[in-house]
Amino acid sequence: MSYKVGFIGAGNMGSAIMKGILGSSMSSEIELYAYDSSEAAEERAKAMGVKGLESEAELTAKCDCVFLAIKPQQLDEVLAKIKNEVTKDKVIVSICAGVTDDNIASKTIEGAKVVMVMPNTPLLLGEGATALAKSDSVTEEEFALVCRIFGSCGIYSVLPKDKMKEVIAINGSSPAFIYLYAQCFIDYAKSVGIDEKAATDLFAKSLIGSAKMITDSGKTLDELITMVSSKGGTTIAGLEKLRANNIEKAVKECCEACTNRAYELAK
Repeated sequence: MSYKVGFIGAGNMGSAIMKGILGSSMSSEIELYAYDSSEAAEERAKAMGVKGLESEAELTAKCDCVFLAIKPQQLDEVLAKIKNEVTKDKVIVSICAGVTDDNIASKTIEGAKVVMVMPNTPLLLGEGATALAKSDSVTEEEFALVCRIFGSCGIYSVLPKDKMKEVIAINGSSPAFIYLYAQCFIDYAKSVGIDEKAATDLFAKSLIGSAKMITDSGKTLDELITMVSSKGGTTIAGLEKLRANNIEKAVKECCEACTNRAYELAK
């Protein structure tokens, strides 16, 4: 069976997902289409072998599955342009933070088939971590196709749709939080005379290795912390300072602020 999959938005995230499809076994069963108001973005999509279309409405009319690879602030404008083309057999895939299936249905058709997606930027390297949820009207077969698409450019997890705002801090926004954390360590290294590139390489590889330990070692986070922490040693001294400065509280408040903003965007 062949599926017509279209992307409204061919920027970084949209093009990364399309690249994942084209580099996977799904490329033989999916016809890819794209529309972007930026001519340069659409030309980049065409250079990958994606067929360009003239408008959001034309793309929606042509495709079985329509990805809204746009910013939340653009959503209302785009939905107004495509609502007459949205039918009960089309699947709308939204990567807009905080936007619910009810929100999209209220601006298109009652019972619209909506898949809500929270990807992250490592998807650009095929290392994405994507959370997905679906409206009740989406069939298991339709949802499986969307899951396979995101599986082509990383991993995915299926969540209840009422947790799609809370998960943003965990996978969608967390790369920025991790980069800020990394910057603090690299700035310290520079302040004590360590070459910036050496510090960046060492810390980045430490992040990669630590992530692998979390996913592959079979140990709990507490056990992993203990493995690095010799009694009376350097790691213990550093951990004590992080805890004294209440890193747990800072992270909790960071996540809460992220979630609160997602609820504001959903209004």
